[in-house]
Amino acid sequence: MKKIGLLSDTHGHLDEAVFSFFKEVDEIWHAGDIGNEKVLDELEAFKPLRAVYGNIDNHHIRRRLPEVQQFTVEQNNVYMVHIGGYPGKYAPGIKASLLKAKADLFICGHSHILKVIFDKTTNVLHVNPGAFGKSGFHQVRTMVRFVLDAGKVKELEVYESDRKG
Repeated sequence: MKKIGLLSDTHGHLDEAVFSFFKEVDEIWHAGDIGNEKVLDELEAFKPLRAVYGNIDNHHIRRRLPEVQQFTVEQNNVYMVHIGGYPGKYAPGIKASLLKAKADLFICGHSHILKVIFDKTTNVLHVNPGAFGKSGFHQVRTMVRFVLDAGKVKELEVYESDRKG
């Protein structure tokens, strides 16, 4: 069993809420648009981190992170990318990549909209944690945590805060 903290689109902003909401997780996953190396360094110092770069991330972050991460945790095949779309409206090539990777869990960011959708056409659970940064069109900042256990995603919880908080 592993406890996962998931966020995206921090755009250079971290605050105490991240560290308190993710206090008990085993790993943090960041689905891109980190914003600066300071955020990346702080997350890496806090917990083991798996992350991908996003479209706003500069060459320093892109040197440190891949565009796509594929890995297995607790018998869950995970596919993570920043720009991925969502079931019914995947970004070009994503559906084929999910099928090829035999993904169970698809993680992406970019939209700034929290979505958790099971796609029956790919048999994949899609999770976009929304945005936790303060820049962008979103009015609510969100992040999620969940448990991976023997091929299952359980106990998914959402943290919400207004853009000022």
